[in-house]
Amino acid sequence: MAAVTPICNFGWPAVDFALEGVDGRTYTLADVRGPKGTLVMFICNHCPYVKSVIGRIVRDVADLKPEGIGAIAIMPNDTEAYPEDSFENMKVFAERHGLNFPYVIDRTQDVARAYDAVCTPDFFGFNKDLELQYRGRLDESRKTVVEGARRDLYEAMVEIAATGRGPQEQIPSMGCSIKWRNG
Repeated sequence: MAAVTPICNFGWPAVDFALEGVDGRTYTLADVRGPKGTLVMFICNHCPYVKSVIGRIVRDVADLKPEGIGAIAIMPNDTEAYPEDSFENMKVFAERHGLNFPYVIDRTQDVARAYDAVCTPDFFGFNKDLELQYRGRLDESRKTVVEGARRDLYEAMVEIAATGRGPQEQIPSMGCSIKWRNG
């Protein structure tokens, strides 16, 4: 089922975490924090929205690194109900797509709940003080590539790196709803 992110809650503070990455390391917010901003993404392996944009996510993270932006992707889904999102399959996904950022699993779903994540992909762009400044889409392409699409996320994060503030007008991200565990 498709879901849409809520509007940006400007200034909301990033929540810390300690999550296992596909590379065997445990990552905290401090480990991925960039000197000018941090991008926290919720993605998964099975979502057609994520599959269609993962190459552009990798490109944008690479382009944002010189701007002083750190990044991490968190997989929040119930892996028993959605085995394609298993930790082993996350490793395969990361390798196949050349992920250039930590890809970690939220086994308890506590981090996804703390962020109020609703879909994959769901993007949270924080300034250097870890205050939320962007909660919008990657670009206008959604699942189908639009030639010359405006790079909403990239442009917002560059603005955040330069000014500490995100754009006032943001278009929500759309994707597959997070697969919450029962109970």
